[in-house]
Amino acid sequence: MRLFCAVLCCLLAAPLAQAQQPAAPAAPPASPETTAPPYEGQLLRLAEILGALSFLRDICGDNDSAEWRRRMAALIEAEGVTEARKDRLAGAYNRGFRSYETIYRACTPNAELAIARYLDEGQKIVRDVSGRYGG
Repeated sequence: MRLFCAVLCCLLAAPLAQAQQPAAPAAPPASPETTAPPYEGQLLRLAEILGALSFLRDICGDNDSAEWRRRMAALIEAEGVTEARKDRLAGAYNRGFRSYETIYRACTPNAELAIARYLDEGQKIVRDVSGRYGG
């Protein structure tokens, strides 16, 4: 979990109680393939944001898509405990990238606004997940 928190903090640092119930028979532990962490949705959104930033920042002249891909690779390394999970994370990244690739051919004020909003949203996700789940 510490590696996870370290990775999350690095990803966007640049400008970028239940009531007691009667005991039930013990169920076998769920496999990692079927059990997603409670922050799965936020991680998938973060992956999508990283993909969008990779495309948008390049067309707006920042030319740092390799850095965003590196951050995504670090996220997959830290959180991709199964092949299915790696595929979901990579798919979210690709979805974020392609969603803008099909629309934008040049930097526009809207693209710059999207970059600013994604940087803000990504930082909020990192703070929330690391604050709630980062031991």
